[in-house]
Amino acid sequence: MSYEMIAILMFSSMILMLLTGQRVFGAIGFVGAFAGLMLWGTGGADMPFSAAMKLMKWYPLLTLPMFIFMGYVLSESKIADDLYKMFHVWMGPVRGGLAIGTIGLMVLISAMNGLSVAGMAIGATIALPELLKRGYDKIMVTGVIQAGSSLGILVPPSVVLVLYAMIARQPVGQLWLAGVIPGLMMATMFIIYIYVRCRLQPELGPALPPEERNVPMAEKLRLLRAGLLPLVIFAVMMVPFVKGYTSLVESSAIGAMAAFVAAVIKGRMNREVFETSVRQTLAISCMFMWIILAALGFGAIFDGLGAVKAIDHLFTDQLGLGPWTILILMQLSFILMGTFLDDTAMLVIVAPLYVPLVGNMGFDLVWYGVLYTITCQIAYMTPPFGYNLFLMRAMAPPEISIRDIYRSIIPFVIVMSFALAVVIIFPQVALWLPNYVYGK
Repeated sequence: MSYEMIAILMFSSMILMLLTGQRVFGAIGFVGAFAGLMLWGTGGADMPFSAAMKLMKWYPLLTLPMFIFMGYVLSESKIADDLYKMFHVWMGPVRGGLAIGTIGLMVLISAMNGLSVAGMAIGATIALPELLKRGYDKIMVTGVIQAGSSLGILVPPSVVLVLYAMIARQPVGQLWLAGVIPGLMMATMFIIYIYVRCRLQPELGPALPPEERNVPMAEKLRLLRAGLLPLVIFAVMMVPFVKGYTSLVESSAIGAMAAFVAAVIKGRMNREVFETSVRQTLAISCMFMWIILAALGFGAIFDGLGAVKAIDHLFTDQLGLGPWTILILMQLSFILMGTFLDDTAMLVIVAPLYVPLVGNMGFDLVWYGVLYTITCQIAYMTPPFGYNLFLMRAMAPPEISIRDIYRSIIPFVIVMSFALAVVIIFPQVALWLPNYVYGK
């Protein structure tokens, strides 16, 4: 059997196992380990062992539990609730203001946690009931929360970009900085869309009634101080890193400690909050480590087979496709896989194939990391089985049907596709900030 056929058999076996409901790391790791043993005998066991050692020696991986802990402390201690109260008071008088404030909430939650599911949970439990109670259109606000929560995998400290950095062997700091401008650009596009649409159709997002607007300025300033606390924590963490005073790992430790101290000072750190935060941090960190380990082992087998060179030969020599055509086909494949897989599963499945191919075609791998992440955001909300669609269905109140959820994402997917096109056409949108900070 040729190496090309073995590679295809490995890939199809892994997809089949995933479709049967097996855990991502189990399916990927089993196929990789089994293929290694069949191809190289007991010597094949050295490949996953080598991958494990590589993982254990990857120092920036320490940032993963630090940022996850920071996010859970801020969430479990209800400091995130203060954010929404701030947006409620300051943005309420504007048509669509609470929906715009929800996007702002999602951006700050993303900067606190790095996971889209955290933004989805907070948006669905805090923002959605308030928006519906004040007469906002249920279809529009459902789309707002789904689109806003997807920013969690793009805005630093994105956990997905940490995983990509490990697999693609790219600096985490550069990837995070590369996600800042595209993430803020996308959030701005969402806000412009909401504002324009609510100006044209005021019934979709009515302004707050006068009795709720008349809040004393002293109370507004108090809420502003409380609501901006997470932003202060983010600044305390990221400014020393950007200035070069601290390393990435040191900054993540500063962020985790600052969140803990803030919760203690506000009197919201108790045994229950601390225990929940630690348990969730341990669970998610272990999940990601198993996935990374399985992906590295699987990728080592693929490298040994020469599968990447075979696919490169197929696309460029036999089919005669140009680099940009191949790149677009890659993004379309992500959207297709996103209908039934989450971002980490998509990455570890195709990274051994796509990342070396992208490098061979002369594209910047930091830039491609941003493209991958934006495409994942779109895939999250692509029917029929988009990841965010079912998360929203599980968290939304009964009056919001699955049909409403599907309809709600259409305009936001269009906006996100436009943002993806902008980053593809103008790579400096993603690359300017990391180039500036790192002095390339």
